[in-house]
Amino acid sequence: MPDHPTRRGLLIATVGLGLAAPALADQTPGWPSQNLRLVVPFTPGGSNDAFARPVAEALQTALGRPVVVDNRPGAAGSIGAGFVAAAPPDGHTLLLASSSFATSSTIRRTPFDALESFDAIQRLCTAPMVVVTKPNSPFRTMDQLVAQARAEPRTLLYGMAGLGGIGHFAMESFNLASRLQMEAIPYSGIAPAQADLVSGRIDFLMTTLASVRGLVEANTVPVIAVSTAARVPDMPQVPTIRESTGIDYEVEVWWGILAPRGVPAAVQQRLNAEIARAVQAPSYLRFLEAEGARPAPLDLPGFRDALRTDVLRWRRVAADARITVN
Repeated sequence: MPDHPTRRGLLIATVGLGLAAPALADQTPGWPSQNLRLVVPFTPGGSNDAFARPVAEALQTALGRPVVVDNRPGAAGSIGAGFVAAAPPDGHTLLLASSSFATSSTIRRTPFDALESFDAIQRLCTAPMVVVTKPNSPFRTMDQLVAQARAEPRTLLYGMAGLGGIGHFAMESFNLASRLQMEAIPYSGIAPAQADLVSGRIDFLMTTLASVRGLVEANTVPVIAVSTAARVPDMPQVPTIRESTGIDYEVEVWWGILAPRGVPAAVQQRLNAEIARAVQAPSYLRFLEAEGARPAPLDLPGFRDALRTDVLRWRRVAADARITVN
């Protein structure tokens, strides 16, 4: 399960990392020696792009070198990730990764290994997933939805934005934990899934809060549960899935920065510290709040362990649920 450091612990860790950044500059003479590239393995304008650009700007200011955001979409992020994995491990090429990096890489043939081909540099933030139901749904709580799924298996339809992403795996994990059978309807993205939810063609979605915030704030669709271990401060009235159903289940999505395996340790430390400072900038904190996320930087071993835990979890889910992508 995801790690849940305390708010105070995160603050102490971040302050320590931030203070260390100037001193670490003395340990990386000659670096950076060229412009940096932050690869976003999705199209411009999406949520992943939005998470990356403020970090690139902050690194550019801190390092005194341009940091170019390079969008390389395709194959559920594998094209961009493969480009970074094959880049020289000198700290000049970075990858914006997320929970969907951990899930999609478990079921697709890729030129890289999610754990062995990268150095885990820094986690940016984490966010809950939310369960939203169609307008006028008879299910006002998650336990009501679960009761219906038990009474009439395969009658409930849920949407997912693409095969192999975190939304797909999160629901497969829930089906395994609950021993329920519900029908998945895959979409090419979140927008068509939202449209079918609003029109009542599907019963519910499990997705990030940011992707449905507009619908929620307009009272178009209700949020009946959150996926995290604890309730979300923005929505204290909404129970967790575990709290509502008694099912041992939690999912927390994340975004972070990776680099090709083999970046010098001092460069890794400096990048880790500078990015920790970036995610604590007031403007980035405001952005995260709007996205329903929270800053969650870790030290190098902490992020490495968190990434390994996440990838191994989704590999087990893929095997147990027999997830394949044709």
